[in-house]
Amino acid sequence: MKDNRRRRPEFPKKAVITAGMPYGNKELHFGHVGGVFVHADTYARFLRDRIGKENVIFVSGTDCYGSPILANYKKLVDENKFDGSLEDYVRSNHDKQKEVLEKYEMSLNLYAASGLDRASEIHEEVSIDIFNKLYENGYLTQLSSPQFYDPEKKVLLNGRQVIGKCPIEGCNSDKAYADECSMGHMYMPNELIDPKSTLSGKTPELRDVKNWYFKLEEYNDILKDRNKYLKEKSNSRKFLLNTIEEFLKPPIIYVKRKQLEDNLSDVQEKLPKHSIIDEPKKPSITFVFDNLDDRDEARKVFDKLGIRFRTGKTLVPFRLSGNVEWGIDVPDKEELEDLTFWVWPESLWAPISFTKAYLESIGKDKDEWKDWWQSKDSKVYQFIGEDNIYFYGIAEMGMFLALRNINDEESLDWENINLPHLIPNNHVLFMDKKASSSSDIKPPMAEELLSHYTAEQLRMHFLSLGLAKKSVSFTPQVFMKEEDRQGPDTVLKDGNLLTNVFNRLIRSCFYTSQKYFDSKIPEGDIDEKILEDAKQAVLNYEKHMYNHDFHRIIYVLDDYIRKLNKYWVNNMKKAEANEDDELRKQVLVNAFHGVRTAITLIHPIAPDSCKMVREYLNLDEKIWNWDYIFETIYSLIDDYVNHKIKFLEPRIDFFEKHESQYK
Repeated sequence: MKDNRRRRPEFPKKAVITAGMPYGNKELHFGHVGGVFVHADTYARFLRDRIGKENVIFVSGTDCYGSPILANYKKLVDENKFDGSLEDYVRSNHDKQKEVLEKYEMSLNLYAASGLDRASEIHEEVSIDIFNKLYENGYLTQLSSPQFYDPEKKVLLNGRQVIGKCPIEGCNSDKAYADECSMGHMYMPNELIDPKSTLSGKTPELRDVKNWYFKLEEYNDILKDRNKYLKEKSNSRKFLLNTIEEFLKPPIIYVKRKQLEDNLSDVQEKLPKHSIIDEPKKPSITFVFDNLDDRDEARKVFDKLGIRFRTGKTLVPFRLSGNVEWGIDVPDKEELEDLTFWVWPESLWAPISFTKAYLESIGKDKDEWKDWWQSKDSKVYQFIGEDNIYFYGIAEMGMFLALRNINDEESLDWENINLPHLIPNNHVLFMDKKASSSSDIKPPMAEELLSHYTAEQLRMHFLSLGLAKKSVSFTPQVFMKEEDRQGPDTVLKDGNLLTNVFNRLIRSCFYTSQKYFDSKIPEGDIDEKILEDAKQAVLNYEKHMYNHDFHRIIYVLDDYIRKLNKYWVNNMKKAEANEDDELRKQVLVNAFHGVRTAITLIHPIAPDSCKMVREYLNLDEKIWNWDYIFETIYSLIDDYVNHKIKFLEPRIDFFEKHESQYK
């Protein structure tokens, strides 16, 4: 006989949740919250309910270092808009970020800062340890790479002080910097097209500067194998794996066909070993090389011949150091001294530092981080934006794989490190256009949105957008011109499920109990159909949560709550019309089971309002515990005889609208 029971997903016994780190030169805009933090927090809260809050650590923090922060700080000082130290500047932004996250009901165990307080000290220790382990085991190399120099200002330029066009074929980035563009593509500085100094507006010179690089290109085959495994065996998002795959191609140069029509053979003779892909219908001919050195030699040949070209995505050595004064000092090795860590590498391992800092802050040994980052029973989930896939999906994985390969006895801290499970989201657009704090389209600040919507309305809306599948526009009507507003505000649609439909149902349950049953939840057998609907909602919700399909979770809740509400309205009408006390009691018995199930499922999304419902039900936090997810409300009541729900005054809302929406 066929077993039709659904196989439920398995969750780890322990979990670390991290969310992308905002830079310390800004407050949070809506994309930080809606594109990453809401999803990370919802999953962290769910796992606390699912596997126990003592088994989940949710950490993130302010990314304190890097050239953008230094550049912004100096600009504000020069304009007499800030008179404190650089650390004061970063701290003020960190405090604002933390405050806003709290207003959005984020449940971070620690929102730290990589350059402030005790977390900073631990982060420096971790950074130095990782560098030394990689260096001592031969995973680092010195490279003399060109760095931009402004001859008018007579200074070496940091990454964000140079703007040009991305050299990667097919890239449509609005901004490209010294060695990375706004879409997350990496390249060498001498590949940047039409560079300009932001200090003088002039074309900068290139001067060779030595830095430390991680040999990332050597991990191409290993990363390919891992990507193949993830495609076949994991629930990783397809666009994540496809994006990673794009970077695992051999070194390539693209040249427009019309530049080579008459002399392709002559050009080929001058190039190092290569093959070509010549597809007549395509505008470019592709030159494929065995290694980066051959590709770079070919670039020189094309330059000398005056042939314009674009390079393809491929793995290049990953820079670890730089000469920005505001950063963590790199250990002096060989002849390289007075370098600091480039911000991207040290931000990749910052969640480890923050895990250590959190454990120490609650009185535990910080070395217990290994129980969270190395145990087979534990898993690390990193929520990121799509622009950062290269750094987390390739550079981080390469470095962590290298650390895992270190087998000397002193390196036991690193050899079992778990590779994080990445959950990237596509862009949250603003009014159908990509918005970032560095773009021409200025997005609203996250705090500004709270002047028009509640945190829980926004949490529901951001989860509903389906960023796992595609980039989606955030179009709040309060930021539109009056004449452009059509129909209801889409931001309120999913929140209305709670503030209108579910809110009415809960209040009706309470008022009916108070009027007819002396504020008790009447005892009775729950209808099988009600039990089955609740069970299916739980199982569907759990499946989608496991796959991080947050928009599908909203669909499940919408279907379940509206079905409950319809059941209540139709049957309570009959009970009232016929003065049928038995039907009234049965409807209330069924409805309370539905409310009990629904608020457990909604709890990770709208925690404060669900807490209020729980308190009015006069139940303890066992209601959130998934060990009891299929149990009735009666099993959650310790003393049914004396149990009563809290009296609900008229016009009390469990899920409130924003005060501006009552006008």
